[in-house]
Amino acid sequence: MASMEQKQDKQEPFYLSHGARRQTSAEIVTEARRSLRIVNTQRPYTPRDEHRQLFGDTSSRTHDRRPPSSFSLHARNFEASDSRPSSGTRLSPLEHKPKLPLSLDDCTEGRAAVPKPPVENMVRKSSGGARSRHLRAQSLTRLPPMTQPSKVLQTEDCPNPSEPNKNSSQQMKPEYLQHIDDMAPSERQESPAKHRGIPRSSRAYPHATETKIEAEYGHGDQTGNHATEEESLFWNSEVLPVLQEFEAISLEGSVSEEAVQHLCDACNSLHEMLAEKNLLGKCFRKRSSILRALFRLIDLGSDKLNLTVAKLSLALSVSGNNLLNICKLIFKISRSPSNDVFFQNNSIIDSLLSLLQCEDVYSTGETLLYTIGSLKLLSGNYALSRTLLSKDFIGVLLRLSLRLVQMTEQKASPETDHKLSGHGQHDIAGHILVQLTAALRNMADLSESRSSFMSNNVFSTLCTIMDHHQEDEDICLNVARIFSKLSSYAGCCYALAETQCCYRLFLDLLSKHSRKQDLVVRLLFTLGNLAARSSEARERVYLEVGALDILIGLFQIYKQAAVVGVVAFDKHQDSQSPLHKEEDVLVKLIRVLANLSIYPTVGIALAANAHYVQLLLEEMEIRSVEDSMELVVNASATINNLSYYQEKCSVVRTQHSRISELLLRLLLSSNMDAVLEATRVFGNLSQIKDVRHFIIKNKVYQVFVALLDSKNPDVCFSACGVLMNLSVDPENRTILSKEGAIHKLIDCLRDFGPQDWQLAGLVCQTLWNCTEEGEAQNMQELLEILSLYSEQKYLQWPSVHDVKYQESCWELDFLPVAQKLKKRIQSQVNVLESISGPS
Repeated sequence: MASMEQKQDKQEPFYLSHGARRQTSAEIVTEARRSLRIVNTQRPYTPRDEHRQLFGDTSSRTHDRRPPSSFSLHARNFEASDSRPSSGTRLSPLEHKPKLPLSLDDCTEGRAAVPKPPVENMVRKSSGGARSRHLRAQSLTRLPPMTQPSKVLQTEDCPNPSEPNKNSSQQMKPEYLQHIDDMAPSERQESPAKHRGIPRSSRAYPHATETKIEAEYGHGDQTGNHATEEESLFWNSEVLPVLQEFEAISLEGSVSEEAVQHLCDACNSLHEMLAEKNLLGKCFRKRSSILRALFRLIDLGSDKLNLTVAKLSLALSVSGNNLLNICKLIFKISRSPSNDVFFQNNSIIDSLLSLLQCEDVYSTGETLLYTIGSLKLLSGNYALSRTLLSKDFIGVLLRLSLRLVQMTEQKASPETDHKLSGHGQHDIAGHILVQLTAALRNMADLSESRSSFMSNNVFSTLCTIMDHHQEDEDICLNVARIFSKLSSYAGCCYALAETQCCYRLFLDLLSKHSRKQDLVVRLLFTLGNLAARSSEARERVYLEVGALDILIGLFQIYKQAAVVGVVAFDKHQDSQSPLHKEEDVLVKLIRVLANLSIYPTVGIALAANAHYVQLLLEEMEIRSVEDSMELVVNASATINNLSYYQEKCSVVRTQHSRISELLLRLLLSSNMDAVLEATRVFGNLSQIKDVRHFIIKNKVYQVFVALLDSKNPDVCFSACGVLMNLSVDPENRTILSKEGAIHKLIDCLRDFGPQDWQLAGLVCQTLWNCTEEGEAQNMQELLEILSLYSEQKYLQWPSVHDVKYQESCWELDFLPVAQKLKKRIQSQVNVLESISGPS
């Protein structure tokens, strides 16, 4: 009876086959582990741009075709009236120089005018009709002693213009200015100024400076049709002293760090006072006077102070060229990483975000450009990016991007073209989108941002942007970087996979920009991620017209380019050089094709494509594991996936001899990843008798037996697969037994059984083949192990999270073959005992 069972068993050896019966999930997982494999790789390296600017050094935009990142800004660049239109058209200067009013009311006929100081003691600077006057800095230390400064500048109780002493006071003012250069420093007398609610220094305000403030800003004590007494009192008692202080300090030209902090505090206090009185925006009649004083502080050259000035200027709703210059000023400040601390806990970020939400994109194009440029730079700071995320920065950017896309759709209109050409002939909408997509790229680094990217149709919007700007390499590259980052995470990858328009778009861009390596490598990396996680993505790529032709065409292009790169690399002998970009493209491209080949239709088509298989084998021939490890391993993994398909049209099957020679090189290398991939391929190809003969003839089986000693269960699993196929041939079993394969297989079963029931089941199948002739070596030990592992109550599951899966593998992969093997061994032991008799 036993001999009949052995004879029946002898006709049914186990193969590492690709049978059609895959009825359970555990069997499917086992089959995938044996053959088809997802290939992974590192994300393309993007060096951080150390020079904060609008456009990086690698931008496709030439310097003469893009707005500048560096510029100078001074007080003279701003317009005191804040009424000039943003079109850039400047009005001709007036012949008549109107005199400034003394009060909040407009000057009327019959009222006294402010006398002009002597010309020789003034420095006049004008810009586009804007007028500013500055005393020489050294004049502050040469004023005569003053005992009653209040008589000169009367803000609480100014005399009536009709009174006689008005003229006398006007005549006094030029006299003080005329003596500025003649006074010694010791003659200056300080008079501390105090003001409620505003931090004041112990600095005295010289008579001439106070006189200049009167001339520049006027008194606010007079009432008229438009100015209320309350507003005049607020101006005289609260605002004017602050402006006097600004003027006095700004005349010095340079200030200490302490003075800068004092001015910042004064600006913030003024901001709070105006907010309390609801006088922010454009509702305050003396707003221009405040802006004029603020703009003069810019010449002090302090980034901290300038940001404070910019914040208050935005709160006062500057417009036109002043708004553009303020946004340029903020951008200039944001270019220095050391200034990031000034933006933290600063409401100016809210002001910038509000600017991005303006509806009129046409007339504010350049302003938006520098606004989003600043936020892009700030989003590179981790703390600030989290602040921006909490303020719905991603949502603001997406809404702006949709308006910009609408602009590009209307671009055919000549009128629209004129409106869009705010920077010469440049496409401002495109420039803004470069900054916008770069800001989103920075936000994609935040793990907290992924939920925002997975909602609100973000991926669809990004694809729309890329589609409308296929010719703009900068925009396409930024969006590709976003996809490259986010597709590395499962949730985002599945969300992108459901964006059906992305597949055709990616393929079109790969074809259009085939030699733009930075763009190509990121699109391929993204496609590889999609194909690794989603079977629907594999099918969608394949169904796109010409998809495989585009990918194989890229293979041909970069294979040729990489050969040139390798020659140059060898010539210069620069072993420290980074991976060639061409080779990195090939790594990502081969990975895409390897993952696509998991889909049966694609795998069969690629396995039958002689040109493609030839490209793969040539890469394995010309590359060494030591110099191009990832490329060679990925190529081997692709061959492994293709060798899974046994159709007659398979070029991989017909090229088995050449492939076996290449795999032998990998097996003999010191790189375990390469050894593992070669073993996996041999696991598929060893079903072919000629390949098994090659393995025995070249003693390659010794490598596989030795791999059973590996502590890596995947290595043992692959080695078992090859040995199981080898042991199908009776002539090979003795060879494997003499090599110690049975003993090592038993050790493998004992060591890995409770942790890996798939591996335990494969070991039992291999032992079944190797012990088919009644091999009695170590049978008692094997029988004990099988008996122990066949009882579930003796098992200790390695992880409570894997209980159901482990039980499934134990029941389906291990237990049936283990019981069958146990029955045969028990019969063999019984026969041997009956022959030898009782001991």
